[in-house]
Amino acid sequence: MTPMTPEQIFEDMVADGDVVLDRLDQWAREDGDKVFIHYGEDRLRLSFAEFKRRTDGLAAGLAAAGVARGERVSVVTRNSLLATLSMFAIWRAGAIYAPVNFNYRGKLLSYQLRDTAPAALITDVAHAAAIGEVIGELDVPRYVLHRPAPGDHDHAGEAPAGAFGEAPVHDFAELCDTGGAAPEIELGPFDPANIVYTSGTTGPAKGVLQGHRWMNQYTMLTRRMSDRDDVLYCDLPLYHVGGAFSIVARACWMGITVGLWDRFSPNRFWERIAECGATSCILLDVMVPWLMSAPKTDRDRANTLKKVHMQPLPSNHHEVAQRFGFDFVSVGFGQTETGAGFAALIDQFGDHSGTPPEMYGGMPKHETREVAERYGIPVVDGSKQLPKGFMGKPNPLLEAAILDADDNRRADGEVGELAFRPRFPGLMLQGYFNKPEATLKAFRNLWFHTGDACVREPDGSFRFVDRMGGFLRVRGENVSSYQIEDLINDHPRVRATAALPVPAREGGEEDIAIFVQPVEGQKLTREEVREHARRVMPRYMVPRHIRIVDALPLTPTNKVEKYKLRKQLLDELGKA
Repeated sequence: MTPMTPEQIFEDMVADGDVVLDRLDQWAREDGDKVFIHYGEDRLRLSFAEFKRRTDGLAAGLAAAGVARGERVSVVTRNSLLATLSMFAIWRAGAIYAPVNFNYRGKLLSYQLRDTAPAALITDVAHAAAIGEVIGELDVPRYVLHRPAPGDHDHAGEAPAGAFGEAPVHDFAELCDTGGAAPEIELGPFDPANIVYTSGTTGPAKGVLQGHRWMNQYTMLTRRMSDRDDVLYCDLPLYHVGGAFSIVARACWMGITVGLWDRFSPNRFWERIAECGATSCILLDVMVPWLMSAPKTDRDRANTLKKVHMQPLPSNHHEVAQRFGFDFVSVGFGQTETGAGFAALIDQFGDHSGTPPEMYGGMPKHETREVAERYGIPVVDGSKQLPKGFMGKPNPLLEAAILDADDNRRADGEVGELAFRPRFPGLMLQGYFNKPEATLKAFRNLWFHTGDACVREPDGSFRFVDRMGGFLRVRGENVSSYQIEDLINDHPRVRATAALPVPAREGGEEDIAIFVQPVEGQKLTREEVREHARRVMPRYMVPRHIRIVDALPLTPTNKVEKYKLRKQLLDELGKA
């Protein structure tokens, strides 16, 4: 089969429409009774028609409350249904969806809200206290508060008095039921859709401004390998592109059902898959060993999952697929700035299927392979050894290269920085919000620099080697050493810190280690540092390894020699 050209793929992509709201309107008209959202936390099912009605009402309510086209609306909630309704309503109002990590509090929370400067903040009672802690630093003109009813899974009583200062607080349910018509705003591919924050390595986090076509590019290849009988499963947070766009927006584009839960549960995972009949999901790092740690049974393959994306790809992917009957494991490279950079489809059962015939749903296996080949996605044999960090081949819509420090291309097999540039307009980020210098630096010499060290193989495939510039990958979150050090440095008895990654106890990601130098003449214990970290940062960011040192090793130019600290710790842990 001859693969399509990039021009043909681009034409095929835009034929779907660049704005996902247009697809919601289509499915509400053509198949309005089909379930779009299966919200497992409260056993609530919303059809495409009902979902459109609710989000149109919320969009009308936001407009009536004063939110205008092009303004930002921030969302802070763990409730994934609330986040989904808000996301589509914000787009319908012509505004920009700006989700916030619901684990944030203190400095992390106030920085993002001040940087975004939203016209409104949508949140729930459970997060009102965290907002109240920083309300004096904020200038949010209006709030929208979701008050879960008694009996709802996330009922949390009443919000603390004064949590939102003097700003008006609108009731989420009342805004949804305003009865007004949604604003008639025509959106195009280059209209801004989202601001999603990514960790900064030498400074505060940066908001990535994405247009509506960015979401089309990000989801297009995975859309092509599914059909309308598929069902997607999502337990990922909707402040990341994976949950919000790769799963939820993709399901809307395709007119299919998505099973939605607020968080991953290794104990209830298979029960949920059966409840919604999911055929596809995403498993991030430690999710895989957690599922594999359960005792084996002769019913392990008795499930509907047939295509699972694993990020990063574990070395035992074939063993996992064989045990649970996953026909395919997909792999690639997804980034907030560039979307879907690479893709590959790993065939784990050849001409056979691991999914029981009576439980098989969605696109047939042979069609999935044919579609992948047509769109330039390599299909590889899962029984054969793949190199560590394998990401597949580039998205045909993007040009990928491995560059040296002067932005010259490196030879195949040599490590360099991964960079992309789009073959067509509107495919990648529009820039870093309010940070023009950072945008220009990232796009220097007409390449977008990812900050990742990678290798191009002679066969045209790429593999990931390491992160550059102080990134750590912890429990599915990108964390920067700058953020960790900045928060620990706020302790009054800390003079200097150095955060660095070490191999994780579980999975293929990393644990955080931090070396702390106290203020001269002051005493500081590991437990005091740990308690401070627990107060000021999300749980996933709290360092696993804390060491108190008299001084940090420095270069002649006063840069911390982290490689020495890493070797010292690995020697101590017996991992050198």
